[in-house]
Amino acid sequence: YKKDIDDPRESPSFTLIEMLLARGAVVSYNDPHIPVLPSMRHHHVPHLESQPLSAEWLAEQDCVLIATDHSAYDWDFIVRHSRLVIDTRNATRHVADGRDRIHKA
Repeated sequence: YKKDIDDPRESPSFTLIEMLLARGAVVSYNDPHIPVLPSMRHHHVPHLESQPLSAEWLAEQDCVLIATDHSAYDWDFIVRHSRLVIDTRNATRHVADGRDRIHKA
């Protein structure tokens, strides 16, 4: 949510996680700045740890949701190895290959 910082307060990502979990989704995440999801007073999310961003991990996901456009991310790599990408930050705007897998939100 907040680019390139380690402060998750007020992040809509927690609401998205809660919504997905309520609908039966299995949620995992990667964030180089947030290694473990902290307990939040207004959100109820399980203990989750950031997963290594690998081609294998991306390929295992039904959907990759981009909620933060950190500078460290290689968007071409992420799209290339993902089945479906929901981009809420327009982070993939310069990605040429795999456009059919990218959906803006």
